[in-house]
Amino acid sequence: MTELDVVEDVIRRRRSNLRMDMSRDVDPDLVERLCRLVAWAPNHKATSPWRITMITGDARARLGEAAAGGAMRAGVTDEPTLRKLRTKYLRAPVMVLIGAAADPDPVLHAENRDAASAGVQNLLLAATAAGLASYWSTGAAASDPEVKGLADLGEGDQLVGIVYLGWPAGDVESPGRDELVVRRLTE
Repeated sequence: MTELDVVEDVIRRRRSNLRMDMSRDVDPDLVERLCRLVAWAPNHKATSPWRITMITGDARARLGEAAAGGAMRAGVTDEPTLRKLRTKYLRAPVMVLIGAAADPDPVLHAENRDAASAGVQNLLLAATAAGLASYWSTGAAASDPEVKGLADLGEGDQLVGIVYLGWPAGDVESPGRDELVVRRLTE
């Protein structure tokens, strides 16, 4: 098996999976090891824009309260929706918030977000290789100032991913992929 075969296998096995075994803790050292791989993503101009916060234990409920507070500030009053926001981050033992530092240059600002997004993919693939289930989320919570504050992000910084991590509670079917057509230009 070549290295490409191994990488291809991990990429094809990766699934968004929120079916996590809440009775099994995830070693924080493993999570930190996975998070360090974020910094190996491509990063034009070497700005090192990654900002990472690991949230576990009762702090996950604080994240939910912050998300619900943001929804209420945006005008959401539906109690079932707010209840779901308050509890959604309790579905995984670990939440990892990945942010991108702001840059006054609009091109570098966009490239920082791109680098952080590529870093999220590194984390997701490494989590799969480690046997963990993962799920990449964003949504309205990602732009909420209180949620961003929990991640120690500044006003112009961008929260690129809220990643759920845990040991899988079962297999998830592959949704399959449409066949990708690669155009070839030779002249």
